[in-house]
Amino acid sequence: MHAESPQSPKSLQSPQSPQPLNFSGPPQASQPERDLASRRSEVAPFHVMDVLALAQERQRTHGDALFLCVGQPATAAPAAAIARARADLENQVLGYTAAVGTPELRETIAAWHRENYGTATEAADVVITTGSSGGFVALFLAALDVGDDIVLARPGYPAYRNTLQALGANIVEIDCGPETRFQLTVQHLQELPRVPKAVIVTSPDNPTGTIIDADELRAIAKWCEQHDCLLISDEIYHGITYGRKCASAREFSDAAVVVGSVSKYFSMTGWRVGWLIVPEWLRAPLDRLEANLTVCPPAISQEAAVEAFSAESIAELNSHVRRYARNRDVLLEGLPRVGLGNIAPPDGGFYIYANIAGLYDDPNSVDSMTWARELLAATGVAVAPGIDFDTENGHEWVRLCFAGETSEMEEAIRRIGAFTGRG
Repeated sequence: MHAESPQSPKSLQSPQSPQPLNFSGPPQASQPERDLASRRSEVAPFHVMDVLALAQERQRTHGDALFLCVGQPATAAPAAAIARARADLENQVLGYTAAVGTPELRETIAAWHRENYGTATEAADVVITTGSSGGFVALFLAALDVGDDIVLARPGYPAYRNTLQALGANIVEIDCGPETRFQLTVQHLQELPRVPKAVIVTSPDNPTGTIIDADELRAIAKWCEQHDCLLISDEIYHGITYGRKCASAREFSDAAVVVGSVSKYFSMTGWRVGWLIVPEWLRAPLDRLEANLTVCPPAISQEAAVEAFSAESIAELNSHVRRYARNRDVLLEGLPRVGLGNIAPPDGGFYIYANIAGLYDDPNSVDSMTWARELLAATGVAVAPGIDFDTENGHEWVRLCFAGETSEMEEAIRRIGAFTGRG
């Protein structure tokens, strides 16, 4: 931890700052109304969305918000994808597609996987979904029964935990810290009291940005195969790396499930196209479920997504990654200067996970939600509180997204420095 701040962040308020923002969320329903809702809906809130709403209000009232809270590119879809969408709007009816996606997009993704990872992926292995989020819901329903154990790393993406809770799974969280680069290891799995039904790994990770070494991923994949445990590898940040290579779980096991999306590297968050690469036994269950859950993924988005994999689009997308790299360097240099020097190593993706405990005089008062609220109110900088990603230790951490412009990262460092008194 870092030296104590001259004053606690709780007192670091700009004389001109507005009144503290209310993070209490929408008004609570009356008790009878709450009783009508299912117990499965009683999942933890996604706090970053509350931060986003408050940042949007700050932008409306002050015009100075810096959105480092939500993980999405600040750029439009590739030009070729937009052009394809426009052409198809004029020339196609764009009705329902097959429940598991268009043959063209499935083959495009299969070819991408073969070329980039050396796998034997075929179009039949690919299931197109309504974003990776929709893919996770369908996959969990297809592969897990109520009460099944599923292993997750902590910190990790909160929607895994919350969705699995709603579906009745038994969530086994493993505390993963800097000693394992915030990632699950095969040793963690070997030490479990019983074999789980499934394991989720994420590389590059959200929120830490760390990448699993290929040898470790191979060991995890083989352990899962040997124990009839389903390995689910979230690879939606593939393509966004900084000197470390990403391996795919399908390089080591055809029994693994890979989750992908056009939201991150491909800069198409709102188009809502994801995919699963699955073993043969999951094809029919997913087809049945997807036909009932969504009928099909968005037709126009599937058409556009084909062109996101073109050489023209990849050149455009790689220019975004170069900007992310510059932004990452700005934050890695600047955050320690302003008191946030304890940082998980961001090997990929576009997040930095930084510890704020060193800013507090009283370690018992460290509270990432309060810190995020006060930072936003005083400076207009919006960050995600760590409690979304880690229910045990997240109060000491915040996540900063650096997918915006480099000038925004520089300005964010300046404002955070003024807030902490270390600028």
